[in-house]
Amino acid sequence: MSWTREEMAARAASELTDGSYVNLGIGLPTLVPNYVGDDVELVLQSENGILGVGAYPVEGEEDPDLINAGKETVTLRRGSSFFDSATSFGMIRGGKIDAAILGAMQVSASGDIANWMIPGKMVKGMGGAMDLVHGAKRVIVLMEHVAKDGSYKIVDECSLPYTGRGVVQRIITDLAVIDVVPASEGGGLRLVECAPGVTQEQVAEATEPPLG
Repeated sequence: MSWTREEMAARAASELTDGSYVNLGIGLPTLVPNYVGDDVELVLQSENGILGVGAYPVEGEEDPDLINAGKETVTLRRGSSFFDSATSFGMIRGGKIDAAILGAMQVSASGDIANWMIPGKMVKGMGGAMDLVHGAKRVIVLMEHVAKDGSYKIVDECSLPYTGRGVVQRIITDLAVIDVVPASEGGGLRLVECAPGVTQEQVAEATEPPLG
């Protein structure tokens, strides 16, 4: 047993508070707004220059000129605004984003994240992830617990190119919720919650570093 992609997104949505300014990475994080409670009002920011991103458009009503940073067509919420990338990254680097929910290829026991490229594979670019992991007040990783080949994604040390070092606070996977403990509190990883039907032993077996 484990959480489905939709259940993972719902678990991540529960981390967000009313009035938060939030940036969502591509992939799994884009499902999060579907599970935000009716009593929670979020302002979604896209680093290509939108504040107030709405839901995905219904088929046939897409505007090809209205896209998010992942090149997906989106809609706008009432009161939304457009601006250039310099202003957008000024928001991010200036600490105006309350939370960033990002996918990852690897996360280390010390909160390092690798999520922008695999050597030898063509990539479009690093996007805004390097700015987001340093500028957002809270960084949450939302990803499958292990890779498709069964290898660890939560590792002692990242082997893929870093996006940021010591920047992740919480990891949400299909198996569990895990916190990165600050070095001032001893460091390492702490198991917060297991998915229904998943045991602590199963989570530990699928995680390279030890869990507290």
